[in-house]
Amino acid sequence: MRLLRYGLAGHERPGLLHTDGTIRDLSGVVHDLEPATLSPECLARIRSTDPETLPEVGAHPRLGPPVGRIGNIMGIGLNYADHARETKGEPPPEPILFFKHTGSLCGPTDPIYFPVGAKRLDWEAELGVVIGTAAHNVDEAHALDHVAGYLTLNDVSERDNQFIHQGQWGKGKSAPGFCPIGPYLVTADMVPDPQNLSVKLAVNGELMQNSSTAEMIFPVRFLIAYLSRFLRLLPGDIIATGTPAGVGLGRKLFLKPGDVVEASVGDLGSQRQAVIAEAP
Repeated sequence: MRLLRYGLAGHERPGLLHTDGTIRDLSGVVHDLEPATLSPECLARIRSTDPETLPEVGAHPRLGPPVGRIGNIMGIGLNYADHARETKGEPPPEPILFFKHTGSLCGPTDPIYFPVGAKRLDWEAELGVVIGTAAHNVDEAHALDHVAGYLTLNDVSERDNQFIHQGQWGKGKSAPGFCPIGPYLVTADMVPDPQNLSVKLAVNGELMQNSSTAEMIFPVRFLIAYLSRFLRLLPGDIIATGTPAGVGLGRKLFLKPGDVVEASVGDLGSQRQAVIAEAP
């Protein structure tokens, strides 16, 4: 299933993308797509519903984040060897964990805000993993059983705030518009191998990133098992699994107001965001 949320920001309604290309409203089946409705039982109930019986959503509504009330966004740094090299780093011996503030979340066509005083605004196309059932001390063999689905994610970063200011990377990764997700949450049953997905991003039509999740240093099942050793992954949590080479930091090229960013991961759907100046 390709699940989504549509409508004005803060007032999204649950829906799904029908195979005929139309959006169908799920409000009569679930009140929202959120942590409480990502369980296998709830997803099975949605899956058993005939889309033809659901109301068709007309026009072309705004798509919001496909999951609401997200609790944690966990980023994995330098998870592609080529990206580590382009940033003058070494592939890490263990996953590097950082957190993005949930205030950075936005829909797949919402703007990326250029922060006041920003100098090095960057892009990072990534596979996002959405947890469906709690996971603590799980092994790799069963790690993917805890995944509700996957989505396209852009880990937007302001590099000066990330590296020059003291503290955690989250300072440079948490401004409004810095975490576009979607357009869809594609359920795990439709993604048999999360290590076989293309990762692409273009700026103003020029392809900047063109890789595959097969190039990850630490694959998805390892990341889930590893993180679950240190914390309890909760339904609705998102793991941003890292980005391949081609980011602005490696190219010495950064975003500015007026730029357009397009990102996609496999068949999970494409994003398109315009960069606009944040009001002082």
